[in-house]
Amino acid sequence: MMGRMPRLTEAERRLWNAFPTGELVALGPATPSRPGTPPGGNAPKDGDTWGAERTIRAKVIASLLLGARETTAGAVPAVRLRGARITGQLALLGGTIPYELALSGCHLDQPLQLMGSTTRTIRLTDCTFPGLGGSGLRVAGHLSLSGSNITGTVRAARAVFESGLWASGTKIVSDDGEWALYANATVVDSGLFFRNSDFTGGVSLVGARLNGGCFMEGATLRNPGKDALAADNVVVEDVMLLTDDFRAEGCVRLRGARINGRFALGGTVTSPDTRYALHLSHMEIREATLMPTAPVDGVVTLAHSKLGTLHDDPDTWPAKLRLNGLTYERLRGSGVKRRIEWVTRDPEGFRPQPYEQLAAWYLSDGNDALARRAQLAKLRARRRTQGLGGRIWGRLLDAAVGYGYRPWLAGMWFTLLLAIGTAVFAVQPPRAIKPDESPHFNAFAYAFDLLLPLPAFGQREAFDPMGWTQWLAYTLIVAGWILATALIAGATRVLRPQ
Repeated sequence: MMGRMPRLTEAERRLWNAFPTGELVALGPATPSRPGTPPGGNAPKDGDTWGAERTIRAKVIASLLLGARETTAGAVPAVRLRGARITGQLALLGGTIPYELALSGCHLDQPLQLMGSTTRTIRLTDCTFPGLGGSGLRVAGHLSLSGSNITGTVRAARAVFESGLWASGTKIVSDDGEWALYANATVVDSGLFFRNSDFTGGVSLVGARLNGGCFMEGATLRNPGKDALAADNVVVEDVMLLTDDFRAEGCVRLRGARINGRFALGGTVTSPDTRYALHLSHMEIREATLMPTAPVDGVVTLAHSKLGTLHDDPDTWPAKLRLNGLTYERLRGSGVKRRIEWVTRDPEGFRPQPYEQLAAWYLSDGNDALARRAQLAKLRARRRTQGLGGRIWGRLLDAAVGYGYRPWLAGMWFTLLLAIGTAVFAVQPPRAIKPDESPHFNAFAYAFDLLLPLPAFGQREAFDPMGWTQWLAYTLIVAGWILATALIAGATRVLRPQ
């Protein structure tokens, strides 16, 4: 029974009669999906030219979804329509829609308006339409936009999708120059899928909760000079994948995100004209794989993030990289030389914490020698920030004992100076101060006494060098004090609790 309905066209009558059983009404042929089809490539391009035999008014669909047609017991009513042109605006604001809506290969003249509605599954696959308004939408099922060509913004802020949000192979072109998809504070319970999609305009997921993971493999996000992906404070259970030729032209921002699983970034990120190209600060990630196929074009920050395992390649990081405050429990990829260079890229200059964290990781992994190399690199980097006196003393400490992390250097210098002193004084021995009381002269013992701050063999007090050998003696005395001081300073540094 139709109730009070306007006169229906033949196409509308077919849909009206098929609704009680959920039968598909095909008003046009379907274009099968093929591998390599570009995003939105199967959506109709000439739908605005279709005639009356393929045209359905939006108000007829709205009436069916809102209960204007009696249903049949033992069947599942639904609007299932293929290859139709839908005229007028399909507006279901605040409505409760107990039936599924499935449109495939359709052309909609106007944006869909679903704000505040409670619905079943909505499928808009391989369709062409100028945007969707779904703020506050609650879907007891999933919303699928897969394969569609959308020429306007999709808005789904504060929406809830119980079985997923699908937009794989979808093309969206923003109509406001800012956002292709605006879904702040959205809850998706069974996976967000944007695989192989193409968005002109940013994707905003600020404050969203994605309980089934986030999958953007092969997606392209274009929003140069702005945010390509804004997902501050997003919570992701399972995985978040931006891989397989993922491309972002604009900042990828996940500040404060929490990913209770694996986060993987591949592909390319290009945003030299924003403050950051990759903004991953204050995040918590159980496992992070950061392996873009080319160096990130722009500044990257991981400042104050907390990672379980970090697997990356320092060669793909840009020249400007903020790591201050970053902590990680495990580090995978690259040797110590490249890792030390990795922590030197802060655009504001020397930061001690990245060196300390790197040394702490090597120490926890049982690599004491590598931990000492990281600490030595930190002190050398700090030296460049000090005044002239600090730099001079630092160089002496470095050359003498490697700031205490290379104590064998002191032994090497001591042995070299001892050998020189022994050879010289054996050829040109000093004169005895008290010939009758002086012990037998020994060049080795005399040079050794000069090098020791506290003489051990009594040779230094008994003999006095002559001529140019006086300068050698003074040099050995000063060198001995420098080596002793350096050893004490280095030992103090090494033994200090980390």
